[in-house]
Amino acid sequence: MLTLKKTTLFEEHKSAGARLVNFAGYEMPVQYQGIIAEHNAVRTNCGIFDVSHMGEFVVSGKDALKFLNYLVPNDIKKIEQPGKGLYTQLCNENGGTVDDLIIYRKDLDFLCVVNASNIEKDWAWFNKYKSGFDVELSNVSEHISLLAVQGPKSITSLSQAFNISEDALNLQKYFEIRKYGPFWFAKTGYTGEDGFEIFIDNPRLAVEQWRKLINYGVIPCGLGARDTLRLEAAYPLYGHELDDETSPLEAGLGWSVKLEKDSDFIGKEILIKQKKEGLKKELVCLKINDKAIARQGYKVCKKDGSEIGIVCSGSQGITLRYPIATAYVTPENTEIGKELFVNIRGKLVSATIVQRPFYKQR
Repeated sequence: MLTLKKTTLFEEHKSAGARLVNFAGYEMPVQYQGIIAEHNAVRTNCGIFDVSHMGEFVVSGKDALKFLNYLVPNDIKKIEQPGKGLYTQLCNENGGTVDDLIIYRKDLDFLCVVNASNIEKDWAWFNKYKSGFDVELSNVSEHISLLAVQGPKSITSLSQAFNISEDALNLQKYFEIRKYGPFWFAKTGYTGEDGFEIFIDNPRLAVEQWRKLINYGVIPCGLGARDTLRLEAAYPLYGHELDDETSPLEAGLGWSVKLEKDSDFIGKEILIKQKKEGLKKELVCLKINDKAIARQGYKVCKKDGSEIGIVCSGSQGITLRYPIATAYVTPENTEIGKELFVNIRGKLVSATIVQRPFYKQR
């Protein structure tokens, strides 16, 4: 029988009546009062997610920056100074994506935040390539609680619960990370709203701050709402928009790939070739012109039924009030406004390519 891991906040979820599911080997809350209510709470007020199942690696040593610059296509020199962070990927030798991650420059080291389902895979990848670099690696995933507080009222709620001035939080720029007492606050999120992710290495404090935020009216949210929110914002999810066979360029993440940086990195030659010769597939955002939901794996077709792509993610656009999906299609079928069709249970359902992202914070 499979024994699932539990985060520090497991008992909080259980006592709150959360519906718990297996996610990446952890028993995690998929919803509390319901996905729609939780989704809307983040869009209009403030929600809190337990994302302690995410992985965290610490990279330190004389060659830490040089090592990370070899592992990823983004330019780590942009975060050479403490307090900065960036989004990037781990690419394999074929330009495919091993994982996507956020890297923060703390005071004395780098903190790499990876996807929960890829912790073991990524840890092996980091260790595989550390030879020749003067670096020390530490997997601290089991010791960190990570709270994501998201929504237009997140700063007010965090100020109250953590006793930090709203001015200090307002001045923090996207992807910046700052230390307030025993807490590290990173200005980021996965919802398309303002918010922070808070790293806590003390279980007692994690529970205490979770309870404080709930008492200040912050709505507990599960992974279900996190997925509908991230899809509206067109953020990629590993295993859907990204995988070992898909490059960041194909995923529309070219802004995070710095082919011109003055250091080599894994997969660079293939990515340069893709940039020069063109891509075999490209990610598009689809508005489904029907009530049906296009699920991962459904075929994308022309009007005559000929297949030109495949759906990556699909759900009801709760804020948008119509179904949405992301899909990979052939490059000649990516024009905004173009009508395509999704084969949903044997029926060709009309869909329109729309601008990415579906939802953008006003």
